Amino acid sequence: MTDFALARRNMVDGQLRPNRVTNAALLAAIGELPRERFLPEGLKSVAYADDDVPLGNGRFMMEPMVLARLIQNLQPQPDDKALVAASGRGYGAAILARLVKSVVAVENDGSLAATGQQTLRELGVTNVQLTAGQPDQGAAASGPYDVILIEGAVQEVSRAIIDQLAEGGRLATVVADPSGALGVAHLFVKQGGVTSGRPLFDAGTPSLPGFTPPPKFTF
Repeated sequence: MTDFALARRNMVDGQLRPNRVTNAALLAAIGELPRERFLPEGLKSVAYADDDVPLGNGRFMMEPMVLARLIQNLQPQPDDKALVAASGRGYGAAILARLVKSVVAVENDGSLAATGQQTLRELGVTNVQLTAGQPDQGAAASGPYDVILIEGAVQEVSRAIIDQLAEGGRLATVVADPSGALGVAHLFVKQGGVTSGRPLFDAGTPSLPGFTPPPKFTF
């Protein structure tokens, strides 16, 4: 039988701390949250592996180190309102829920959303509002947001989501290379009404379905 508590400590000490994850509140949240509860029974044994975990239909639970570094770079604050796009089974939303005031989680896969909702309820997470919708469209009705996490790699961050950033807001995701090369985690910040981005670190995160930009016309 897997000792999940030990596996969780080993993940924090062996994967996160050596890879520049230093935020004490974030490390505490990850160290307390049972990641295995957000996976199907047959995949619980790999919950703390240093890799993305396939969930089916082209979806993955993000590698722990990549997710943790994205959240750390968002610099979540206790009074922040957060959006998680492509929230899957709810793990990233559950972490953010321990660091911010409220989280809106958008998911278009009904099975993932239903399972995530049940897990959040069982764990007593009450400040996450799970919303059915297209992740690349975000949830404008509940915005704007101080923090936005896109929980997967995208070729391009949609204008619809960027427009949901509050002034001073931060957005983090992995920007995939269309050629299949290694993606790069990015942080986008809105200042003075203008949103600009910068690269953070390399990440091999799988691309999310539905975030492919429309083809450009060529002449």
